[in-house]
Amino acid sequence: MEQWQWARRWWTVLACAGSIGVTGALGAVSAIGAIGAIGAGAMWPTPAAAQEKVKFNLSWLPQGSTGGVLVAIHEGFYREAGLEVSAIVGHGGQRTVNEVDQGLFEFGYGDPISVMLNRAQGGKTKMVGAINAVWPGAICYLVKPGRTIAKPADLKGLSMGGGGASPLQNIVPAWLKANGLPPTAVKLLRLDPSTINPSFLQGRVDLTECWEGANLPVLKSLAAKQGREIGALRYRDFGLDMVGNGIVTTETMIAQKPDVVRRFVQATYRGYAWMREHPDASAGVIVSQYPMLDKQVIVEQIRQIGALETDRETQGHKPGWLLVSRMTATAKFVRDAFNLPPAIKATDLYTNQFVE
Repeated sequence: MEQWQWARRWWTVLACAGSIGVTGALGAVSAIGAIGAIGAGAMWPTPAAAQEKVKFNLSWLPQGSTGGVLVAIHEGFYREAGLEVSAIVGHGGQRTVNEVDQGLFEFGYGDPISVMLNRAQGGKTKMVGAINAVWPGAICYLVKPGRTIAKPADLKGLSMGGGGASPLQNIVPAWLKANGLPPTAVKLLRLDPSTINPSFLQGRVDLTECWEGANLPVLKSLAAKQGREIGALRYRDFGLDMVGNGIVTTETMIAQKPDVVRRFVQATYRGYAWMREHPDASAGVIVSQYPMLDKQVIVEQIRQIGALETDRETQGHKPGWLLVSRMTATAKFVRDAFNLPPAIKATDLYTNQFVE
């Protein structure tokens, strides 16, 4: 397939899939499968002189949320750390974490939900640093005259579309319940990921899942072209104190190659720092590979990710530091929402040893 054809298909999925985020992309597996095996090839490999070969699973298509890795490759930060890193297209958060657990990748962009579900099945994955200090998910809606959506209660009776494997199928009912509403207050529909955005923009569903740093800027761009405006109700503004995506590896990697983990983690955060300071140039790095992408959308994704990297609770700590109390709250929420055994504890999910 020629590069321009791949890029066109790539942008089509970005425009159509409703599960691009964190994990955001737990529901994206079928959408990826529909466009072919685009995840089979590596992108932006570092020069062959690097000492240690490392594969990183992007969890989805290249976008702002994983741009720090792409920038670190482009700017030579991994090479300076003695690493030869290849960033490879992924097929959603859960599959990414499982593939890391299986040894297909040394590292991946994953979230605590996927890590907990992996460990519930006997896996041994672990987060070694946060990219999103807070949960980046939200419920998006089209702004309409005479309709106000400012709190969870305003969602009552509305329909919401999401991928069948998306975490929203469990998160939304648990979040509604935590906010004093019936878990069924929002009607959840399981849609093919390729139909989610069209269904939402055409008004066939009232709400859709959206993720800062990922598909939220895509949705806003698509809506703006129709003269419409997107609003978003963020879960974290209404009680969901949960960590978002970060760098995932395995207990085996941590035990056998801790120096490689440390070098990869530190070089990755150099990439995110550079991206945060140079959003336009960083977007150019990504778009130069695939000109069919909308550079302004990528810039907005980068800016949103920059705002998610730290918050008031994590300020003063080094990049990627995982807040203990937030990880504890994350584990409790996920256990309850997904009916997981109490044996899976917060301390099983992460370590701060590579970011302290």
